[in-house]
Amino acid sequence: MGTISVADYQAKVGETVGSSEWILIDQAMIDRFADATGDHQFIHVDPERAKQTPFGGTIAHGFLTLSLLPVMREKSDVPTIEGLKMGLNYGGNKVRFLTPVPSGSRVRGHFKLLEFAEKGPGRYQETAELSVEIEGKDKPALIAEWIAQIFV
Repeated sequence: MGTISVADYQAKVGETVGSSEWILIDQAMIDRFADATGDHQFIHVDPERAKQTPFGGTIAHGFLTLSLLPVMREKSDVPTIEGLKMGLNYGGNKVRFLTPVPSGSRVRGHFKLLEFAEKGPGRYQETAELSVEIEGKDKPALIAEWIAQIFV
């Protein structure tokens, strides 16, 4: 991941600006997420019962996959804006969970820059479309629009 000027980054609106490394979503991660959120639905945490479902085993929580977006960004080749002081999550416009992520799968994010607009001196708002790919699957796990405030 290299650095890029604000102007050069703005010029990339409409382009895919990077992809993340692969991240393993194993049962231990799913169990920790269930403990953190209190969502212990059997399709996530009971491998024996989950075998009886159409999924054939446990699946990651959709919100677990969504929560990996920051680490996907951190472990990506998306360029860093020169002079970056900090970035803050601002929200999302759309989130769609398209394909369940089976325990033991690897996922990675692809980042398309939709908007990068100045909102004040040294403050920009970035909107990116993220598609989370499941290794070996044709359909993504999720697609989301993620909004961040960027301070330089």
